[in-house]
Amino acid sequence: MKLLEENYQLNFSKINFLERKTKIENKKTIICGASKVGKSYLIFDYLRNFKSEEYLYIDFFDFRNRTIFEELDFLEEFIFSKDIKVLILENFNYECKIPNCENIILTSQKNIKHKDFKIIELFALDFEEYLLFDNKNQNITQSFNNFLKYGNLPLSINLEEHKKVLKLQEILKLNSKDNTSYEISKILIENIDEKKSIFQLFNQLKSKIKISKDRFYEECKELEDKNSIFFIEKYNQEKSLKKIYSYNYAFLGAISFSKKFKQEFTNMIFLELLKENKTIYYLDNIDFYIKEDNLAIVCIPFFNIDLNSNLLKKIIKTALEVDIEKIEIITISNNQKIDNKKIHIETIVFYEWALI
Repeated sequence: MKLLEENYQLNFSKINFLERKTKIENKKTIICGASKVGKSYLIFDYLRNFKSEEYLYIDFFDFRNRTIFEELDFLEEFIFSKDIKVLILENFNYECKIPNCENIILTSQKNIKHKDFKIIELFALDFEEYLLFDNKNQNITQSFNNFLKYGNLPLSINLEEHKKVLKLQEILKLNSKDNTSYEISKILIENIDEKKSIFQLFNQLKSKIKISKDRFYEECKELEDKNSIFFIEKYNQEKSLKKIYSYNYAFLGAISFSKKFKQEFTNMIFLELLKENKTIYYLDNIDFYIKEDNLAIVCIPFFNIDLNSNLLKKIIKTALEVDIEKIEIITISNNQKIDNKKIHIETIVFYEWALI
């Protein structure tokens, strides 16, 4: 039981971290989330309640544990012999049978379920959390600029600026099984906030590299299962093209010099909405439709009522067709209430909207 003993010696009491809105509150918990969104640090927060000798932490992605499966038959015996109160199985592998233990925390990039376990779907930082983590900037405008430019992953905040893009590139490569997998992720990220079919994207990529249709579709499904890529349906039109979003909009700037400010801004707003755990659709001229709130969200970074008057008419027309009662236009520059007898319409600066 050499590897079990080595993992038992791990001590996380000296790790510094900041609390998230989400906490582990159940003795049996599964944390699901994409790479680098902060699953491990949620665990470190939880382990503060225990002495180091009371927990066993095993990460199946740790190269040092590559032969640990040979010892898993003795896991329950080891837990009993050491009187372990908490078992952590990071990047849970179903080759491991879950033993008896008072507290068990599992993590996975994919959404997994297990009887009697509470599920936590963890996403990267929202803007409110980002402000708590970003203790270098006292200016909310500067914090917003960094949030938009470098993304929402906790590890990006305290990196030196010249290393941030390199770190994002590194994460994308680490998350890819091979070069083909990397190219699939890239083409999806390049098309965030676009209406594209998987088949269209496959044909687009096929013209650049050798790839089978089955491989492309399987990889897209896996990225969706890992909450790394999201596909949003058009309301009441399941067969229509879906809009694509990434769990970190800053990946786009890390793989391309092309400026797609509107797409990144819209993806950022999508992620804020995602945490509300409500079904999100899109409509013609409306970026996001939250049916249960009778709410339309439109993302126009630099809104001007005179310059955007024709677009506003189209937005209102679509909203009236589905009986939407409220339209929120999210900007980066101005707040304004817009007169309309049938629908409540207002423009809201992102950082005020995100902190409501």
